[in-house]
Amino acid sequence: MHTAPTGNCARFAAKPLTHAGTPAPVWLAGLNREPLPSLDVSKCPGLVVVAAHPDDETLGLGATIAQLVASGVDVQVVSVSDGSAAQPGATPSEQTRLAATRKHELRDATSILGVTAPMSLGLPDGQLADYENRLGDVLAWILDTAGTRPWCAATWRGDGHPDHEAVGRAAATACARTGATLLEYPIWMWHWAGPSDSAVPWDRARAMLLSEWSIGRKKQAARCFHSQFEPGGAGPVLPAFVLPRLFAVGEVVFL
Repeated sequence: MHTAPTGNCARFAAKPLTHAGTPAPVWLAGLNREPLPSLDVSKCPGLVVVAAHPDDETLGLGATIAQLVASGVDVQVVSVSDGSAAQPGATPSEQTRLAATRKHELRDATSILGVTAPMSLGLPDGQLADYENRLGDVLAWILDTAGTRPWCAATWRGDGHPDHEAVGRAAATACARTGATLLEYPIWMWHWAGPSDSAVPWDRARAMLLSEWSIGRKKQAARCFHSQFEPGGAGPVLPAFVLPRLFAVGEVVFL
């Protein structure tokens, strides 16, 4: 197994979401100049998609999920945290309500993608590094008990968000223990990094070949996350530029 660079949290923190980050045209110019090889998923026996927060699975790999399910591949979504810390300054009761809302949004979104029963582990949002060893055990158990050894896709170990990186490390540990194929998908890399950035393992990057139908499903599923993208309180949790950029760059994984 290849070891991915880790510890990009400082770079993400230095470029918060109040900053627009790397614009989509810059990414598209770089990807057009040096196109990524595509990943052949025709032999994928099944896929376990591990998301740090409810919505990561959709934002990072939603079209791939929809496409695989439509082709008859079994896909299971594991949402690790409860998502309750998305709104800074929320009271405990507000956090409880937000966790319930995000779980409901997750069910709606994954249903659109074709996954009818996401597994929500409900670990504390923002504290996943404290549960990394336990999560590795849980993911290894999920991979071990699957009928056919599935591939495992998780948030990238170098994505810049502490929860994303912790989930990526736990998934890497679980795959090393079980022999499962690991795919890592970036989300916040597209914000703080840039084309040819040395912190990104471009030699391991693969583009997913997606149909217009699957992209449409992803867009529909992303709209389910009202708590993240629609104004409320101080405003939306995720600024308006996040979704267009993710749809522009497509879906990429690191092998």
